[in-house]
Amino acid sequence: MKRKSFGSRLVASPYIVWAAIFIIVPLLIMVYFAFTDQSGSFTLANISMIGKYKKAFGLSILYAACATVITLLLAYPMAYCMTKMKISSQRMILVIVMLPMWMNFLIRTYSWITILANTGLINTFLQKIGLNPVQLINTPGAVILGMVYDFIPYMILPIYTVMSKIDNSLLEAASDLGSNSFSKLRRVILPLSLPGVISGITMVFVPSVSTFYISQKLGGNKTLLIGDAIEFLFNHGPDYYNVASALSLVLMAMILICMAIMNRFTDSDEGGVII
Repeated sequence: MKRKSFGSRLVASPYIVWAAIFIIVPLLIMVYFAFTDQSGSFTLANISMIGKYKKAFGLSILYAACATVITLLLAYPMAYCMTKMKISSQRMILVIVMLPMWMNFLIRTYSWITILANTGLINTFLQKIGLNPVQLINTPGAVILGMVYDFIPYMILPIYTVMSKIDNSLLEAASDLGSNSFSKLRRVILPLSLPGVISGITMVFVPSVSTFYISQKLGGNKTLLIGDAIEFLFNHGPDYYNVASALSLVLMAMILICMAIMNRFTDSDEGGVII
């Protein structure tokens, strides 16, 4: 047992070192900057300045919530339909779903600029059929669209994984008891797939609420999310590191609270999120 324990620790040591260097140490540095001023003295002034960015926090939560709801409405029926296909078809659809993830995140976002720009594909098509161009880029809708497109695989995959494990005999039993298709969906499939739904919601909401590149490229200067504010402050030199760290700390606390709340509604053994 001692040899096995020592071997387990030895195998886990690279991960422990990695976590310490690239996770724990940066978090400690962020906490230090958040509660100190430029001279290194303890202060709560950085935390008190968060009120100036309450609009950015509100927009970030609103946009992330909208993107999460839209993603769920699109991903759930798709995941359900995938489970009804042949195994070969399921594998092909999974490849199609994951294919955009193999490309660089920046390239995927830039592709929407080409599509939504005033001289992009959509407006060019509208002009060719005699319609006036529509302002699509630099709008809240474009930002939400970018979030949905970039993060929808993270909603589809966990829901599909949980749905594919549902025992078909349960559906047959529900049919024998007189349940129609809608009743089986409401009473059997939805409750059993809830862990995948909660996991998908978490995996989409967390990156959406903290994103900054999507809002910069698709929202222009009209959309300032909290990720944009943090990135802006860090890019303006050491004088702004303390406030930026305070914003980052509050954002991280918000994300952890959301994950903890979602985790209470799911079973960790069925694909839920564990903190």
